Amino acid sequence: MYKIVSARFLAPDIKKFEVEAPKIAIKRKAGQFVIIRLNDEGERIPLTIADSNPDSGTITIIVQGIGKTTKELNTLNAGDSILDVVGPLGKSSHIENFGTAVSIGGGVGTAIAYPTAVALKHAGNHTISIIGGRTKEYVILEDEMKSVCDEVYPTTDDGSYGFHGFVTQKLQELIDSGTKIDFVLAIGPIPMMKAVADVIKPYNIKTVVSLNPVMVDGTGMCGGCRATVDDKTVFVCVDGPEFDAHKVDFSTLERRNRTYQTFEKKALETHQCRLENIKVEAPEKTIA
Repeated sequence: MYKIVSARFLAPDIKKFEVEAPKIAIKRKAGQFVIIRLNDEGERIPLTIADSNPDSGTITIIVQGIGKTTKELNTLNAGDSILDVVGPLGKSSHIENFGTAVSIGGGVGTAIAYPTAVALKHAGNHTISIIGGRTKEYVILEDEMKSVCDEVYPTTDDGSYGFHGFVTQKLQELIDSGTKIDFVLAIGPIPMMKAVADVIKPYNIKTVVSLNPVMVDGTGMCGGCRATVDDKTVFVCVDGPEFDAHKVDFSTLERRNRTYQTFEKKALETHQCRLENIKVEAPEKTIA
C-alpha cells in the first residue's frame, strides 16, 4: 500500500497528490510515469510523475478526473492509500542545451511538461512555457513554471486570463515576432499536440510530444499501447512516452484511444461519485 501524504485540488476535477513511494522518488527522471491500481478490482492507469522528493520519499502526481478510476482516485485524501504504484516506467526525456526551449502544456498536460521544463532549465536552455486552459481556473502550475522558466505565457480559450486563444496561436505569435526557437515540447490532448506539430513543421524545429494511449501492463507485453511512429509500430510504455511529433500518426492514435469509449461510458454511468457532494474551494495558485 502506498500512503497519500497530501491531496488537494488545483482546479475543478484536477487534483494534486503526494504519495509515499521512496524507491520511485530516488530513481525517477523527467518524462517517466507510474502505473497505479486503486484496489484489487481496479484497472491499471498510467500517470506521469510530476515531481519527486527523494528526501521525504514522495512522488507527485496530478490527476484529472475524467473516467471511473480517475474520479475514484480524486475522492481520496491524505491518509488514504493506493494499492499499487509501479515505476518509474518509460524512457526519460532527452535533455540537452538546445538553446531556446519551449514547453507547451494544455490543461493537465502542464503537469507533465513541468518536470521536463525543470530539466531543460538545468541544462542551460533559455526556457519558455506556454500553458493553456479552457478558462482561467484550468490554468495550473503557473507559479511553478515561473520559478523555472525565463518566460511564461498563460492562455485561455475564452480570454478570461492571459492570452485569448489557443496555445498554438501564442506559439505562432512568438515565431512571427522573431523569437528563435530551437526545441518544442508539447503535451496535452491529441488534437492539441497535432496542431502544435502542424504549426512548427514549416520551421524545421525539433518537436517532441508525450503520448498517453490505452495502457495495461507498462512493460511492452500486452501491446495495448502500440502507436505508429515513422511508419513503424512502437510500444509507448517502453519505447516512449516521448516521440518526434512530426513522425507520429496522430489519426491512428486518436482512433485507438476511442476503442473502449463505450465500456468507459458504461463504467462511469454506474460509478457513484462522492465528489458531487463535495464543495471544492477555489484553488491556490501554488503547490507547496
